[in-house]
Amino acid sequence: MPRTDREKRTQAPDPLAETARRRPGWWGRLRERWTDDRPLQHIQVEVTSHCPGACCYCPRAIHAGTWRARHMADSTFAALWPLMRRSRRIHLQGWGEPLLHPRFLDYVALARDAGCAVSSTTCGLRMDEALAEGIVRSGMDILAFSLAGTDEAGNAARRHVPFARVEQAVACLQTVRRRLRRDGPRVHLAYLLLAGNEESARRLPELMREWDVPVCVVSTLDMPVLPEHRRLAFAPEETEKIAAARALLEEIAVRAAADGRRIRYGLPQARPIHACREAIDKSCYVDADGCISPCIYVNVPCAQPSATASPWVFGRLPHDDALDVWQRPEFADFRGDLSHDAPPPPCLRCPKRYESFV
Repeated sequence: MPRTDREKRTQAPDPLAETARRRPGWWGRLRERWTDDRPLQHIQVEVTSHCPGACCYCPRAIHAGTWRARHMADSTFAALWPLMRRSRRIHLQGWGEPLLHPRFLDYVALARDAGCAVSSTTCGLRMDEALAEGIVRSGMDILAFSLAGTDEAGNAARRHVPFARVEQAVACLQTVRRRLRRDGPRVHLAYLLLAGNEESARRLPELMREWDVPVCVVSTLDMPVLPEHRRLAFAPEETEKIAAARALLEEIAVRAAADGRRIRYGLPQARPIHACREAIDKSCYVDADGCISPCIYVNVPCAQPSATASPWVFGRLPHDDALDVWQRPEFADFRGDLSHDAPPPPCLRCPKRYESFV
């Protein structure tokens, strides 16, 4: 039933709506186009660490007993506003399934108000026609669907995420896009190439054609959680294993290009490339608790809450000002050390320092 005037007055203010009122007017937006003062390439935001999947390689499934599943609070996302205003893109995805957050579309809207391009990566299980319409109307420019194979057997490592359900989710979004006559969001594939499952990737060009997907980004397992998972990864010293995978990826990239589609991929090389594929100097990661870190790999929510006091957490929203955290000397030093080939301890053997993307 409708709320009374008194109920409306006593209702707690919505932090997202309150923050959205700070968006610039037309003159401010025009001035921004000329100044282009956005030093951050992107901010990765974990809106939730809940996930219906149980992928065999994922820390969530392996550390289920200590996993901290939580949604980001609206006040936390709203507090990111000063930093969003300095970033070109917001990528709404962390260690969980982002579409499970009840206010996912509202978060997209606030990021768009901040002048950011918005993207996300999903397993597809939450997708239905109503959500697809909301996503299409939201102004997001990219939604990637994650896979580890091109059929049910190849995708088996992604437990509780049937390949057929991902196919249905992609078809649902594409159907709604056509019905509404919208160009966006562009549908991408985020494909995890697991060692020993390379042959499943051979069908990627055909799958992209069937699903009308223009871009597929192929990555590898960068953080094996258990010793037995190392066989699924590609270590820099495994030169023959990497060479075989590279030959396959080169072949399918050529076939996809002949069809007007693009397959991008990254594999490690023997020596560090003196950079980080996560673009640490121009990005940061914010977890569902509001903790700001250099990247997702140094902030895994599988420990007790005291883990937020980690030396690789440089501030926490909404207690700290997001822009101030980015500018703190200790955070700047972390980024500077990495860019000057003096990697901090968590980066010493990180595969991201050995990978270059094609």
